[in-house]
Amino acid sequence: MRIVVLGGGPGGYVAALKAAQLGAQVTVVEKDEVGGTCLNRGCIPTKTIITSTEVLHYARNLGDYGIDLNGTVSPNLSRIMERKEKVVAIQVKGIRALFKSWGVALIEGGGRLTDTQKVEAVKRDGTKETLECDRVIVATGSRPAQIPTFPFDGENILSSDDAVGIREIPKSLLIVGAGVIGCEFACIFRELGSEVTMVEMLQRAVSTEDIEISEELERALKKKQIKLIKGTGVTKTEKQADGMHSFLSDGKEIVTEKILVSVGRAFNSEGIGLDTAGINRGPKGQIVVDEKMETNVKGIYAVGDVVGGMLLAHKASREGMVAASNACDREMKMDYMTVPAAIFTSPEIASVGLREQEAVAKGLNVRTGRFLFRALGKAHAMGEISGLFKIISDAETDRVLGAHIIGPHASDLIHEAALALHAGLKTKDIAGTIHAHPTLSEGIMEAAEDVHGEAIHAPRK
Repeated sequence: MRIVVLGGGPGGYVAALKAAQLGAQVTVVEKDEVGGTCLNRGCIPTKTIITSTEVLHYARNLGDYGIDLNGTVSPNLSRIMERKEKVVAIQVKGIRALFKSWGVALIEGGGRLTDTQKVEAVKRDGTKETLECDRVIVATGSRPAQIPTFPFDGENILSSDDAVGIREIPKSLLIVGAGVIGCEFACIFRELGSEVTMVEMLQRAVSTEDIEISEELERALKKKQIKLIKGTGVTKTEKQADGMHSFLSDGKEIVTEKILVSVGRAFNSEGIGLDTAGINRGPKGQIVVDEKMETNVKGIYAVGDVVGGMLLAHKASREGMVAASNACDREMKMDYMTVPAAIFTSPEIASVGLREQEAVAKGLNVRTGRFLFRALGKAHAMGEISGLFKIISDAETDRVLGAHIIGPHASDLIHEAALALHAGLKTKDIAGTIHAHPTLSEGIMEAAEDVHGEAIHAPRK
């Protein structure tokens, strides 16, 4: 079986490795660098920078932990970026080593379908190579959405790609969009010392999350002195002598040193031969696939951001495994209900399954359980007591429908709930599982107990 994968990001490279494990002859065509946006301009760079800002936060508050520090603590942005680039380089090297280990060929250059079983690769030196194959997996990803009001220049108006490579800390920053990316960068730049203002068209931050989680995050942003303006858009921007002037739809004007735009992403579905191969696309340009990640053209699959839905690296990786399995004639289907999501704000947010408002909209009869981080001994020991656990269950069957966490290590804590959802477990299964003490994971157990009003460390309702 000969398989060509267009794109070497978290969807593409995982698909390539899985197919190789299943015995296929695999070639990956990648125009930039293996790892894609996630590794080179997204997940890993931002989380590396966030780790530096977390250390900075702790250093500034050492006195709270009984530690004396003589001298001042300040961020060294060049060193932070050097560390970020080192971490990325190590991960890139690791993927390339995995390719070599499993016999995956890598062509560095652009690729496009010229037939349903042919891919033309244009290498970086300009030479072309035609790759004949039995199956194709498209994993070309996405890019920051470009809007005429905010023409990216890499200096005054920044995309998220620009932000992870910034060389000076702006004194003031306007972030357009209070979604996942916008809120993560707001926390980063505020800790670095920037005055941060966010403008969001919708009525709450991280609007994809459970309403209670959004409200908790907004309180945390306010505590950090991050200004959030909701229900308003930016109609025009101008560069003037004193900085970037942004004019809002409510008539107000904001002046900042720089503007960071985080209003979504565009699909990389142009120029790769989809029309030539007869592949259907959706209204926004996303590639349409079925539950096996196959397009309308037999033998051509697509995964990752380019198929739309949740733009998450781990979702893309799972889709890559599904596509590779089916391409190698081993049936596998994609289940989106159990895909967890994590937002690396401060505090972190994590979720899986249905939000309460979604469950209610579906007409489901639900029960909810909540538990506060401040009721956990481990949270007090850590000095991080803000946040909550929330579990949603079916009132008739007690099956877990969703779980939501905002607080320290939320991204690590969510997976117990994801497993429960995947396995069709009940809240009583979580509540009946002994959790080590003192740990943060006790909060999930207590939230599950609270579904039935039986949380030991919560006051009687």
